[in-house]
Amino acid sequence: MPEATTRPLVAGVDGCPGGWIAVTRAVGGDPAPAFRFFSRFADLVSLDPAPVILAVDMPIGLAERSGVGGRGPERLIRPLLGERQSSVFSVPSRRAVMCEDYGAACQAALETSEPPRKVSRQAFNLFPKIREIDAVMTRQLEARIYEVHPELAFWRLNGEAPMSLPKKVRNKGSMPGIEQRRALLGGFGYEVAFWELKRPSGVGADDLVDAAVNAVIAERILKGDAQSFPPEPERDAKGLRMAIWA
Repeated sequence: MPEATTRPLVAGVDGCPGGWIAVTRAVGGDPAPAFRFFSRFADLVSLDPAPVILAVDMPIGLAERSGVGGRGPERLIRPLLGERQSSVFSVPSRRAVMCEDYGAACQAALETSEPPRKVSRQAFNLFPKIREIDAVMTRQLEARIYEVHPELAFWRLNGEAPMSLPKKVRNKGSMPGIEQRRALLGGFGYEVAFWELKRPSGVGADDLVDAAVNAVIAERILKGDAQSFPPEPERDAKGLRMAIWA
């Protein structure tokens, strides 16, 4: 009897209240996709068996100064997304992101942006997770960990066209947009039963959809089919690339 072949695992990751939701999928489709909740990003990185690619929806690489529209990756992908471009926030400077107080973050952002600009509350609320990834990331881990953006991922899978319905309305999950994305993901190995599994507390239907599409991009990265925005990424003061992949 032939030995069973171990298929490589990839993972798509999305931040959510209290931690991270990760969707794992085996390249080749067997076993079926699954998801797990992690309270710390570091736990996901040290997972055994380890996904060969982790595609995470969170900025990696922080500029010393922020220009109009944020980093280069944000400026490049935003025009592709049409009405979904508001989902791409402008990443401020490293000094601003490292501030744990909102007032201090705004002041740091004003001093390190051109033209001077404060940070939004929505962006500030993401800073703890950006800091969490930044504390873990190294040049060596870049072979495994890639920054992605769900709406750019859906743009890619949707024939390079933005999704017509929003996934969120007034900061709450919108089921018509979520169902539209689930239907698209049905062509990429996600059965109806996957969406019927009980989600961990605090994980929204939109969070799971995002992690699921990120996992598809992780597989594209592994196969060499993904594109980097920009094609030749700049690097930050830590030496980390600043690029979004799809």
